[in-house]
Amino acid sequence: MSLPLFWLIVGGVFCLMELFLPTAFIEATLGVSALVVSVVALVVPQFSIQVAIWMVLSVFATWALKRFVPKRTPYILADSTEARTLNAIAPGTTGRVIYEGNSWQARCEDLNAALGADEPVIVVGRQGNTLLIMPEHSIRS
Repeated sequence: MSLPLFWLIVGGVFCLMELFLPTAFIEATLGVSALVVSVVALVVPQFSIQVAIWMVLSVFATWALKRFVPKRTPYILADSTEARTLNAIAPGTTGRVIYEGNSWQARCEDLNAALGADEPVIVVGRQGNTLLIMPEHSIRS
């Protein structure tokens, strides 16, 4: 197998892998670098030099790509949002609330308040997957 064909196949495989296993374009940069080296291999016959060129191109392309890929920010719970209890929540226990259309586990921060079913509450924070809530009447008054 000739070296230009080898790099062409490697480049094609990396580019196809990016389509099926997305890696924020890392595989695509490796593939495009291999495609460029397939053209360089027509002029430079030494395999070790081709590998070095591929590595340098891949590192440079990955570094350059980082500037254009937006950074993901973690989801942050909005401050003081309304929710409704699904079931009664006794003081010091957890229950379920509907928040943003989904059912969440919730714990009342007021250890003296018992919450009834279908009662409006305010989400004041989050601890893992548990929402921290307060009765709406205690905050509004």
